[in-house]
Amino acid sequence: MIDYTKEELVELLRKHPEKFNEWKLEQEEVDLSEVDFSGINLSEIDFSDADLNSSSFADCSLSFVNFSNADLTSVDFTRAGVLECDFTDALLTGADCSYAQMTYCNFSDTDMAGCILSETDLSNSDMTAAVNLNSSRYDEDTVWPDDDMLPEDFDGTGHKDLSSLQDEEDEVSSDW
Repeated sequence: MIDYTKEELVELLRKHPEKFNEWKLEQEEVDLSEVDFSGINLSEIDFSDADLNSSSFADCSLSFVNFSNADLTSVDFTRAGVLECDFTDALLTGADCSYAQMTYCNFSDTDMAGCILSETDLSNSDMTAAVNLNSSRYDEDTVWPDDDMLPEDFDGTGHKDLSSLQDEEDEVSSDW
């Protein structure tokens, strides 16, 4: 069994993604936490059960990637193109998906607490069983899938980002 460094695994993913998938099958644990994958095009990669905590996929093009049961806590997906990826049972807590195109993805049982979805395009993604979607951060420019692809108790139209919350103006008394 070959033992790669994180840097060598990134190069393997760039040049020979099929060899990465073969290598991963032999691993009990895959620790890719805090790895910078920025700008890489990845297709048909198996990241299932991997620890990707605090990694960056910023400006990546990802298609048919399996993130099921992966730890994606605080991962950076800003400006990424994410097409038909599987996030089933993944942890997306605190992940930043701002300005990303995350279309035709499966978010079944994905924990999205604190996930930043500002100006994210989630068109045609299945979010019906997403967990803690009400605890995510999004804005009026977030593009949601059709209502039948969202949890029944979710309404993305009236939500304001927590940063927009303000205290009511107290009346200023002119008594000195």
